[in-house]
Amino acid sequence: MRTVYSPLHARHDGGMELHRGELVPCFEMPVRVEYILAAVLAAGLPIMAPRDFGLAPILRVHDADFIAFLQTAFAQWKAVGKDGFMLPSGFAARSMRQDHIPTGINGKLGYYAYDAGTPIVEGTWDAAFAGAQSALTAAALVAEGAPAAYALCRPPGHHAGYATYGGYCFLNNGAIAAQFLRDQGRARVAVLDVDYHHGNGTQDIFWERADVLTVSVHGTPESEYPFFRGYADERGAGAGLGFNHNFPLPRGTAWDQYRATLEEAIAAVRAFAPEALVVSLGVDTYENDPISAFKLKEAHYPLMGAAIAGLGLPTVFVQEGGYAVAEIGRNVAGVLTGFEGH
Repeated sequence: MRTVYSPLHARHDGGMELHRGELVPCFEMPVRVEYILAAVLAAGLPIMAPRDFGLAPILRVHDADFIAFLQTAFAQWKAVGKDGFMLPSGFAARSMRQDHIPTGINGKLGYYAYDAGTPIVEGTWDAAFAGAQSALTAAALVAEGAPAAYALCRPPGHHAGYATYGGYCFLNNGAIAAQFLRDQGRARVAVLDVDYHHGNGTQDIFWERADVLTVSVHGTPESEYPFFRGYADERGAGAGLGFNHNFPLPRGTAWDQYRATLEEAIAAVRAFAPEALVVSLGVDTYENDPISAFKLKEAHYPLMGAAIAGLGLPTVFVQEGGYAVAEIGRNVAGVLTGFEGH
């Protein structure tokens, strides 16, 4: 299995996030990738640079105005005399108007963002674009016949919706990969999200579609981010009704309960009979993750990879969360080697 990696991820660095009421340094940091890279190299997984597919595949799943905002946001910030990192100071929530995009940068931030935990810095677009190209390259490898490929993306992507960003995510790498596989002729594609946090952005993008199944196993939104999506009764709408499956689990979930739920999620994927699979691979389900509350141990990640491999599908792994930095590499490599060794 090849790993697709770009050093441009490191350009997204710095800033603070508002985490459960406190302004703190970002948990999503460049060193996460360095630990993963070292672990996959140690596991013997070859590394390659991403190809450049340009903007067109990104615009297949994201709004053009939203993408233009991400490309120019920091320049607009500097144009009003600011520097450093950008966080919104107001949001287009419930009773606020959502049919008009403000012209000022502070209003635009609150229009497109849905949290104050996802800072934009000068290099954010470069890093996000490179991450999307990594996901596209991994998808291309699978479309060309590789049984599996791994996109070491940073920043992550599964919280980014059609025209929104949050949860450390700007471009939805998993959704971009899934759409690319569709465009390469795969009639049905499934996205299986095993990150601790619900993949609300992926759900948003494919909510009314029957050709891409979205399945997410995650911490209950009753207490866990993103709080307002991820309930079991969210099944899709229109043509997509029945093609979205959420499996929320309580804080403290350990391997036995998680494994049984993962088997349910895998059964939902199998019933859909997809021609390819995208795995949104977060390892923040680990017991020592600082912003999550499951109790999976290091030994469980190879078992997770083997369970996913049991589907027998061409598979694209796309990196999402995992914030126990010292262990993140071993846990990611555990999933990948467990998949390969099945």
